[in-house]
Amino acid sequence: MNIGLTLGDPAGIGPEIVAKEMSVRPSPDQSWVVIGCAWALHDIATQLDIHLPAYNLIETVTEARQGWNLLDTDQPRPPDFALGQIQASCGECAVSAVTTAAQLCLAGELAAMVTAPIHKEALQAAGYVNDIGHQEILARLAGTTNNATMLMTPGLRVVHLSTHKSLAAAVQFVTFDNVLRKLKLIQESFQRWGVSRPRIAVAALNPHGGEGGLLGREELDELLPAVAKAQALGMDASGPWPADSVFNRAIAGEFDVVLALYHDQGHIAIKVHNFHASTTVTMGLPILRTSVDHGTAFDIAGQGIADAAGLRAAMQAALALLNGDIAAA
Repeated sequence: MNIGLTLGDPAGIGPEIVAKEMSVRPSPDQSWVVIGCAWALHDIATQLDIHLPAYNLIETVTEARQGWNLLDTDQPRPPDFALGQIQASCGECAVSAVTTAAQLCLAGELAAMVTAPIHKEALQAAGYVNDIGHQEILARLAGTTNNATMLMTPGLRVVHLSTHKSLAAAVQFVTFDNVLRKLKLIQESFQRWGVSRPRIAVAALNPHGGEGGLLGREELDELLPAVAKAQALGMDASGPWPADSVFNRAIAGEFDVVLALYHDQGHIAIKVHNFHASTTVTMGLPILRTSVDHGTAFDIAGQGIADAAGLRAAMQAALALLNGDIAAA
């Protein structure tokens, strides 16, 4: 079984954390296929004196063997390359790696893909104006529309109703249909990962859950009806619960997962609880993709201080989900 591992934006910390993980685990009992600009991996390893273990340089996944394999996407090193800077060439490298890995997953040549971080502005500079992040790229390639980002860290799982929307647009997205669609997606995904009837908590949008309409009507008009419909369909859904308490209740074991209604509502909870061990999985795709839950960290790129713990957790999560065991993810 081969699993892809993309290098991310060459100007960020992606190549560094991949190099570090390779160096501390020189002989994994799994076939990992590192995908991206080979020069980025070699440059950072040389600069930071990271000893890369022996690996197989391959041209096709059929050549991959147990341990580390490297599939170079063949973009040349730009003459003006600089760590920690937004560059169109790096955005192109990042998209090429993600596209290659996704296509190999869709073709059945990779069982899953794990992604290092990419930079949204670099993608835009490279001309990918509609691809705000990994989720949009993967949905475009797979031809899917009902996708969701789930963040996981020990003791807490959060699915997002929306992610890459402005706060004003995210509020408009809180509708009966959208919420019910995401609840169905959560149910289907968790069943595939070994939980037959997940306990799903829906976070409220407004302070104190809207106070009966005094602080907003989304709870009354959209969220409560969606939860009621989900319950009628046999789901163990509840809420909407005030967002200032629902995540703590989930950490205490009352819920298996929380549906957050916009990006920061869910991301802040996860990252405050346990940032370094948090990972991402994209739901609603015909392929499995997990990821680190941090960005390219341009401010520390090349300094040798990037922590590979998140990448290690994302790799472990991919293995666990492939085995249908979300409890181990």
